[in-house]
Amino acid sequence: MKLRAPMPELKGATEWINGEVTKDDLLGDKPTLIHFWSVSCGLCKEAMPNVNEFRDRYQDDLNVVAVHMPRSEKDLDLDQIKQVAEEHGISQPIFVDNKHELTDAFENQYVPAYYVFDEEGNLRHFQAGGGGMKMLEKRVNRVLGNNEK
Repeated sequence: MKLRAPMPELKGATEWINGEVTKDDLLGDKPTLIHFWSVSCGLCKEAMPNVNEFRDRYQDDLNVVAVHMPRSEKDLDLDQIKQVAEEHGISQPIFVDNKHELTDAFENQYVPAYYVFDEEGNLRHFQAGGGGMKMLEKRVNRVLGNNEK
């Protein structure tokens, strides 16, 4: 996905966990962070406390949606996805993408991966990998119009 590209429609979920949202729900009032993760990804699990802390700190200013992107057949188990989500405190809506429909729409190849969209739904920042929460925070603050929070 190129910078400034519009957010894809959130279609094709195998299931939603913790509630369902649409693209229209996310546009208009605040920016959105969409993060991709997988139950078989160690870096994702290591990063989750940072993502949760980030979600909680910006809850009034930022929509947060998780996308579970399976990396193998055994990642398709919904019970395991729900269990890992619960163990790691993922309370935001989770789009379970067992058919890779949203993954393909995002042209995403990585977990963890983070996409920051402005309130109009245009991509403003992308990053992948386990580290870099400071960079993500800086970019989110820029989209929010904050200097530092």
